[in-house]
Amino acid sequence: MLHEPSKIPQATTKRLPLYYRFLQNFANAGQKRISSQELSEAMKIDSATIRRDFSHLGALGKKGYGYDVQDLLAFFRKTLDQDEATNVALIGVGNLGSAFLKYNFQRNHNTKIVLAFDSNSPLEGEKISEIDTFHPDRIEEKIEEYGIELVILTVPSRSAQEVTDRLAKTNIKGILNFTPVRISVPDHIRVQTIDLSVELQTLIYQIKQH
Repeated sequence: MLHEPSKIPQATTKRLPLYYRFLQNFANAGQKRISSQELSEAMKIDSATIRRDFSHLGALGKKGYGYDVQDLLAFFRKTLDQDEATNVALIGVGNLGSAFLKYNFQRNHNTKIVLAFDSNSPLEGEKISEIDTFHPDRIEEKIEEYGIELVILTVPSRSAQEVTDRLAKTNIKGILNFTPVRISVPDHIRVQTIDLSVELQTLIYQIKQH
């Protein structure tokens, strides 16, 4: 029987959207049940890791049966709030920011970029990749107007903390930080930092160990 997790390891948390995506693929193919080994082969994740993750979630499965695909999908949908869209703002429409706007997340996820800010945009706003884009001077006003919960930060490093301090005065709940700066936020805001240079160096190190 699945139960809602109170607290699960961060590594497990990061894999939840991947489980959901792959389970959707199996469901779309008409599969009713699945084993940890089948998921392991599809996702290239060790089956013991999958079983441990699922045990954290209360998904114990049945020996000789595996896991019920629809039950797992329903659980992950609830856990990841897939039935409720999250409005996202992007701050910094440079090369990386532009790529986010062109992709937008609504195609595959429950999140949608509905607002953007860039220093080259006018105060009255403009459309970039069909997204309303304003000058950063209007951050506080527009974050509230659009009901933004999550911000993607792709500004230059020198501006990261200054922009974050302004965001801290709004009602946002999280920041996905793509700057190399370790930004400081109040307790009510969660931060996930993705430093592309660190990720690349980590990958290079791993390659050289083989």
